Amino acid sequence: MTELNLEFEVENPELPLEMDRTGLSFFKASVKNYSSEWFEELYTKKKSVIKTYSWSFFLPEARFGTETIRIRGNKFFISFSDANMAELLKFYNAFSLMKNKSHPMNKNSMKLVAIKAQNLQEIKDTEIIIKMQSSLIVRKHNSEDNTDIYYTCEDAEFPSMVKENLRVFLEKLNINMDISNFSITPLKGKKVVSKVMSRYTDQSIGIYKLTGNPELLNLLYAAGLGSRRSEAYGKFPVMHKLFGYGPDTFGILTTQKFFGDMINTTGLLFDNAHNEY
Repeated sequence: MTELNLEFEVENPELPLEMDRTGLSFFKASVKNYSSEWFEELYTKKKSVIKTYSWSFFLPEARFGTETIRIRGNKFFISFSDANMAELLKFYNAFSLMKNKSHPMNKNSMKLVAIKAQNLQEIKDTEIIIKMQSSLIVRKHNSEDNTDIYYTCEDAEFPSMVKENLRVFLEKLNINMDISNFSITPLKGKKVVSKVMSRYTDQSIGIYKLTGNPELLNLLYAAGLGSRRSEAYGKFPVMHKLFGYGPDTFGILTTQKFFGDMINTTGLLFDNAHNEY
């Protein structure tokens, strides 16, 4: 599995507040420049096309204003992945043709200056911990009146609606995959509200536990989770700390592995990494 890391330079550090529109504009320009037929396949307005890619921004030391985002320096980054490897290669070629070309932003301009391919570790477990790199959008769409209901990690329906979004995603792609053992559990989830294509939308950020078969989890790792994945939402890295210890689990290590040595040597019990109490 491969992720593309795109590095951009901007004319000035004041970026548009709606960077999802900016990124999507760049992707569309890249695809259209590469192949008009491919552009029609992906972005035709005749029907809704389910995408298999996801992406997210990294904006260094971003400060959000009412209309703009100010970053440190003149660079920002996009992480891009695609569950369809053949399509990922086409995107790589399309991006390569856009290198060092100025692309317009609102009262600014951006230029792709570097593309780096990074191998992602394959998921082999049935349980992983993830941290949302871009916020998670979960919605129930009513096609009859074209309305949406959004759910966050604070809602009781959240786990079942994430699973329902997943079912619809697989169904529309004609992917036959068992999701009966899929689940999502908020560990340190948080509700946020921000604009999505100019509309304020309920979203979730934070840390979650996913369970499911490895094939499914690897698909989500590349394609993203939830709705609007192709618009800079639902992308996540895997936190490889299901193994090992940190400040909150330091006491497990000391009491299970070194209890005798600890007591015999110091006469004290150390169960906190910061030794605060």
